[in-house]
Parts: sequence; C-alpha cells; structure tokens
Amino acid sequence: MKKINRKNFLKKTVLGAVALSTVATACGNEAAQTNAGGAPAINVGKKYRWKMVTTWPPNYPIIGEGLEEMAKWIEEMSSGRMKIKIYGGGELVPPLESFDAVSSGTAEMGHGGAYYWAGKAPAAQFFASVPFGMNAQQMNAWLLSGSGLELWRELYAKFNLVPFPCGNTGVQMGGWFNKEINSLADLKGLKMRIPGFGGKVLAKAGGSPVLAPGSELYTNLERGVIDATEWIGPFHDYKMGFQDIAKYYYAPGWHEAGTTLELFVNKPKFDTLPKDLQVIIETAALRYNTWMLSEIEAQNSLYLDKLKKENNIDIRYFPDEVLDQLRLYTDEILAEITASDPFAKKVYASYNNFRNRAKGWAAVTEKIFYNKLQK
Repeated sequence: MKKINRKNFLKKTVLGAVALSTVATACGNEAAQTNAGGAPAINVGKKYRWKMVTTWPPNYPIIGEGLEEMAKWIEEMSSGRMKIKIYGGGELVPPLESFDAVSSGTAEMGHGGAYYWAGKAPAAQFFASVPFGMNAQQMNAWLLSGSGLELWRELYAKFNLVPFPCGNTGVQMGGWFNKEINSLADLKGLKMRIPGFGGKVLAKAGGSPVLAPGSELYTNLERGVIDATEWIGPFHDYKMGFQDIAKYYYAPGWHEAGTTLELFVNKPKFDTLPKDLQVIIETAALRYNTWMLSEIEAQNSLYLDKLKKENNIDIRYFPDEVLDQLRLYTDEILAEITASDPFAKKVYASYNNFRNRAKGWAAVTEKIFYNKLQK
C-alpha cells in the first residue's frame, strides 16, 4: 500500500473544501435568484431610502398621517429594506411643485391630486374627479377593473412617472361661502378656490377660480383674497377652522363626487427596484386607498354633528337651477377639452363608457337604496 503524505492530504482536503464551498455558494446564489416558480432575485442586503413629497400640509390629519402609516407598512413588508421619509408641502419643495420634483428625480415619490397638474396634462383631471361624475366606488372600479389605470400610466409615462390610486375623499361638500348662492347670478365675480374641471365650470358661470394649496386657504378666506373655498368635508373643514370665518356651508359637492388621490413614483427609479418591492409599493397604495376612504367616511359623520352643535352651522343647498346650469357648463368644458387634446378625448371615452354602465347599475341599486330604503 502506498504511504499517504499527510501534508499533501491536508492540502488537497482544504482545496476540496474550498471548491465545495464555492459550488455551494454558487448554487445558493442561484437559488436566491430563482425559486420553484422562477421568481426574480431578492437582494436582502440592499436597502432603499426614499423621499416622498406631498401637496398636503405637514402631518395633515388622515391624509398626511395616513402616508406615515403607509411608509411603515412598506418598511414592515420589506423587512426594513425600504424606508420612506414623508415631506409635507413646503418642507422640501412647494406643494404644487411635487409633480416636477418627482418627475426630475429630486424625490422618488409624491402624493397629491391629479387635477393639480391640468396645466401640464389636461387629461390628468379625469383621474381625480369630474363634476357630476363617478363616486368613489365607481372610480375605483374604472381604475382597477376598467381601463382607467392603464390610460393613467400611459399619460404619466411621458413625465417619467408611475401613478397609483392612493386614497379617495368620497363625496365632498360644496364649500364655504361668505355670500348666499340663490341663483346663477350669485356666482358671477365670485373668487373661489376650486381646482380642476370644477374651476373651469365656475369660470363658465362668470366666477374666478383660484388654485391654491391647503396651507393657504384659511388666510386667503379670512383676508378676503377669496370669497369662498371648497376643501373636502366636515372633518377636514372643521380642522381647518373654516366655520369661524365663513357664513355658509353648502352641499352637495357637485364638483367632486369621489375624488381619487394619487401616489406617483419616479419611473426610472421604480423600474430598477426588485419586483417584490414594486409589488409592496402597489399593495401599500391600495391598502391606503381603502383605509383613507373608510376613515374619512367615519370622521365626516362625527364632525358634521360637531359643526351643527358647536357652531350652529346651517347647511345650505345649491338651488336645482344652479346645479342644472353647472351640469350644462360641465358638458361644454368636457367637449372643449376633448376637442383640443387627443389623449383627453381617449381618456374621456373610456371614462364616459364606464360611467354610463355604472349609472345603469346604480339606478336599480344605490339610487333606490338612498331614496327609498335609507330613511
């Protein structure tokens, strides 16, 4: 028998172990890159620290506070791999510059309302709210189960953005006024903070629409810079203090029947994320979408009572003839925008087809429920 050289034996053993370790590592890396279903790699070592800019005042109730919660959900679902810092309007960039900040990559994410960007893309307004249009559940259905989200992403891709439905206010109130609205003539010369299509309709009626962020509304109304403002509903309006400086609280919110809010993400940066983080962001946005609508519905009912009891607020209603004329002006505005912007025409065709189907269903369900059953 050949005598074993102990030194050579140990050397070969060590080299063999290294080789086996290398193979195992390679196999392990391959396993990390794919599972039985061929899923992409999950790089558990890389961490992402992103910024979100918003159009809302810092730490704004429900909306801003909910975004902080959404950031926590994303951090938890990603096991700490992704952390997002929320900046209220004005903390990093001015509120109405959020879109450009995310488009340019100054921040990775933003949150606001698509109608704020009408000057950049007229079709964007359809993804927030249309006067006399669809309510929250109908908007969600169009976006998620119709062609709405696909069109929204096609539009925002031109700006290096990926949008997600991320919140809904439900039906809003008509706003706070320092003069009564008894006829269409009372809208002439009225300076009112009102965004999107609603502002264009007011202009048709002879009013002067003003686009201003929420942080400026109280001061503008108090000082007479504006005669009226719409915001959201009883909860947020109470927190803003409008009841202390305005005489009349009007309903209904003809201009915003179910306003979708948006999360918009820088597309190049989103596209470079691992697939699981992309899905986590989308999942968190949809969770926020449901949570915000539920929370606002719950709080509005409480704060409507508070406004009535503590401030003796008398809810006023727009006269039917005013609403009828505003509806006609809405039709004119939509005809004008779709005639001048091909993409807006494409989006409105999808929106309107879905709305007409939804109206048919609502006529035999929701409408009867509210008018006949819920008394």
